[in-house]
Amino acid sequence: MFLKLRSIIGLLLLSAILSVLSPRFLTYSNLFNVLRQTSLNAIIAVGMTFVILTGGIDLSVGSILAFSSAIAANMAHNNTSAAVAILTGLVVGALLGLTNGLIVTQGNVPPFIATLAMMTMARGATLVYSNGQPITGLGDGFYLIGNGYLGQIPIPVIITIGALLVAYYILSQTRTGRYIYAVGSNESAAKLTGINTKLVKTLVYAISGFTAALSGIIIASRLNSAPPTAGSGAELDAIAAVVLGGTSLAGGEGHIAGTFIGALIIGVLNNGLNLLNVSSYYQQFAKGVVILIAVLLDRRKS
Repeated sequence: MFLKLRSIIGLLLLSAILSVLSPRFLTYSNLFNVLRQTSLNAIIAVGMTFVILTGGIDLSVGSILAFSSAIAANMAHNNTSAAVAILTGLVVGALLGLTNGLIVTQGNVPPFIATLAMMTMARGATLVYSNGQPITGLGDGFYLIGNGYLGQIPIPVIITIGALLVAYYILSQTRTGRYIYAVGSNESAAKLTGINTKLVKTLVYAISGFTAALSGIIIASRLNSAPPTAGSGAELDAIAAVVLGGTSLAGGEGHIAGTFIGALIIGVLNNGLNLLNVSSYYQQFAKGVVILIAVLLDRRKS
């Protein structure tokens, strides 16, 4: 609770500073844009929260995002129905995540190494599949998921809210959620109580792959294109959002609401630096500093 409060204070302080430095920051259109941009990272961060709660890490989400969106986009480009293309992309993402989980649990490979390998393989597969070129011409049905509205609310924002609510329910109201926290708190003790820890850990990586694919499909829809470089650096933004939101990198402690606050901090920072015309090089440096601060705070808390 304390760390989540600290995250809220940090978000408010950052917003106050940016509102002074840029009069455009607090305009309705800009805040609406921040929410839309944040939704893409927040969706990935939802899956990352599940992984980190078990004490793991997933470095492959950016590459899974790219490969899944390339598969879905190519199907849409070839006149497959948008629903089938999107569903296929989501299944591909979940299967790649499942593969991560099996490598970690059945192969006893550390999550860092397993997902680093998947990051490289999935990115290479994306480049091969797309011939290194963006896949364009995705059709009106596919375009809707990233650009449509339900009333006045963008569909990506609605999807993000849905993902957050489902994640909250799983983590706080279900046996699976209790198992996830138990595995992250003390895996050996969780085994002794009869929890299938390998199954739990495999599941969270599948969830992470699914949410990465979902975000990738939304990005492809918004751009009406699936570039093979999509998702580069997405893993760092997602990890930063999770840790800034109070989830411990050691596992067993954290909340999905905090993850959303962390994603907002990253989104506000990106937006503010753009409004101030800060060079992209300095933006990367600033985000690196934020990630470092988040990790140091996590270590201090632990």
